[in-house]
Amino acid sequence: MAFKILKDLGRFHIHLTSDITRSTRIKFLYAGTGLIATSIAAYTSSGLKVFAAESKLDAKQFLAEPITSINHLNDNLNDMKTKMEVLIMRIQSDFVKSLESMEKDGMKFKIDRWTRKEGGGGITCVLQDGQVFEKAGVNISVVTGVLPPNAVQQMRARGKQMDEGSLPFFAAGVSAVIHPRNPMVPTIHFNYRYFEVTNKDGSVQWWFGGGTDLTPYYLNEDDAKHFHKTLQQACDKHDPSYYNRFKKWCDDYFHIPHRGERRGVGGIFFDDLDTPSQQKAYKFVESCADAVIPSYIPLVKQHKDDGYGYAERQWQLLRRGRYVEFNLIYDRGTKFGLYTPGARYESILMSLPLTARWEYMHEPDPNSKEGQLVDVLRNPRDWLNVKA
Repeated sequence: MAFKILKDLGRFHIHLTSDITRSTRIKFLYAGTGLIATSIAAYTSSGLKVFAAESKLDAKQFLAEPITSINHLNDNLNDMKTKMEVLIMRIQSDFVKSLESMEKDGMKFKIDRWTRKEGGGGITCVLQDGQVFEKAGVNISVVTGVLPPNAVQQMRARGKQMDEGSLPFFAAGVSAVIHPRNPMVPTIHFNYRYFEVTNKDGSVQWWFGGGTDLTPYYLNEDDAKHFHKTLQQACDKHDPSYYNRFKKWCDDYFHIPHRGERRGVGGIFFDDLDTPSQQKAYKFVESCADAVIPSYIPLVKQHKDDGYGYAERQWQLLRRGRYVEFNLIYDRGTKFGLYTPGARYESILMSLPLTARWEYMHEPDPNSKEGQLVDVLRNPRDWLNVKA
């Protein structure tokens, strides 16, 4: 038997010669974007040479052992629950490694794998007191159990076709919040999740949700344009109406009513997405999650060494206070997490900064840089059509 394997742009190309005459099996491990163990079988059938490939997951590509056993995942690669768990673990691993590469002293994330007695668990990754990131958290959770009647009722009120009473559910998601040390580097938040509930007759109600948004302390229009353009490109791969629709949803959702301002300069946000099909909705979520690194890491590289002083630091702490207000008072995901049976509060509250500040009746000079930011927070812009 003679053949050769060529690696090109992260894929294996297998070239067969005509002298394959018997069944052969080759196993190898490829370390590229991630580690995938692949089993390849070559065989002959009625004189026709056939080459079959079957991909298998390798837990080494992740930061920790998956919540679901690797054997179960490999046996159910086409199931949406498996696809989502694999996606969020890959996104977590890629983003954590990108953030760690920014730290000058080699500081690493603490990786905390946890389980819950009600079913499932998660992997919480936190970095604190870094030179670049004062606090950074990147979490995944894969949770199973029974939704209490009040939670089911809330979902029914949103139009979900669900039976009344307690129902089995599955939820998988990845979330991250980055609080940089330098006030010139913006904070980013993202969250992408999949949810399904099983009715009493066995029918399943499923949907996706999530989004990515940017919270600067000082307005940099080029940063905002880059961030929104990257998200638009991810949306346009699937539906040209998605970006404008989900951009507005983001501006409306991340609103602090008692302050009359948005949390940041927006991004995209969506919930209850169950069209046009499960696979297409999943691919859209995958594109959005993959857009996080190119939308944010260039901004960190550009501004992490910018100069700042005491006044800029105090303003940053004030804006963090607004961030805390939104997360604890209005954020639906925080509320859902806190009221879920067996909730792990340390992971839910991971999004809060190490330090924040509140001043009584503080209002910046409208002509200052701080005032310019507040004006944008009160009057969201179309960042893709900002005039110079």
